[in-house]
Amino acid sequence: MQKSKIISTKDNLQVIYEDNHIIVVNKRAGDIVQGDKTGDKPLSDVVKEYIAEKYNKPGNVYLGTVHRLDRPTTGLVIFAKTSKALPRLNKLFVSKDISKTYWALVKNQPKKEADSLTHWLIKNPKNNKSRAHINEVPDSKKAILHYKTIKALDNYFLLEVNLETGRHHQIRVQLSSIGSPIKGDLKYGFDRSNKDASISLHARNIKFIHPVSNVELNITAPLPKDPIWDACLK
Repeated sequence: MQKSKIISTKDNLQVIYEDNHIIVVNKRAGDIVQGDKTGDKPLSDVVKEYIAEKYNKPGNVYLGTVHRLDRPTTGLVIFAKTSKALPRLNKLFVSKDISKTYWALVKNQPKKEADSLTHWLIKNPKNNKSRAHINEVPDSKKAILHYKTIKALDNYFLLEVNLETGRHHQIRVQLSSIGSPIKGDLKYGFDRSNKDASISLHARNIKFIHPVSNVELNITAPLPKDPIWDACLK
């Protein structure tokens, strides 16, 4: 039986970093970053409510969404609090001047302890799923990631993943394509779901130069509360 998803509210929002221009939140697995056909309240609206209450702001709160994480994924999401910061953050993402590190739990150990994976991905909007191809095919997009195994647990392996490109479901489909689907990810070949409907993929760390102050930020998100994630830190 699945546990009900825990979602973020203005009262339990996990704010990891905040200043006048940006706010960085640790997303829960039940959160959706932007609104979609489900009609569920997006994390962007929750952050606006948090800002409105914390700073006693009447009227509309400005908030710019810079990037997204898949709904069942956890970890760091950056939002812009000012119209000055938003285009600068967008530019950092386009120019790949933001370093993002993910942690992924997989059951099957990859054949290589560390490797770079290159695939050509095609997204199928009907089932919201991507397929990885070894060679370029029509309408495909090149996807590159780098991984290394950083811990062996009793039944799982912890991989550290760095993306060179940002494609739809990229980490999920690329790890699945080498026989190492992410724990809980039924869509990409794992045999059972996690109890809370999450997948064990966490946006762990993010490094970038602040778009206004020009100070380097190095932000790490706490792991979800779960015995297997806890074992990763022991």
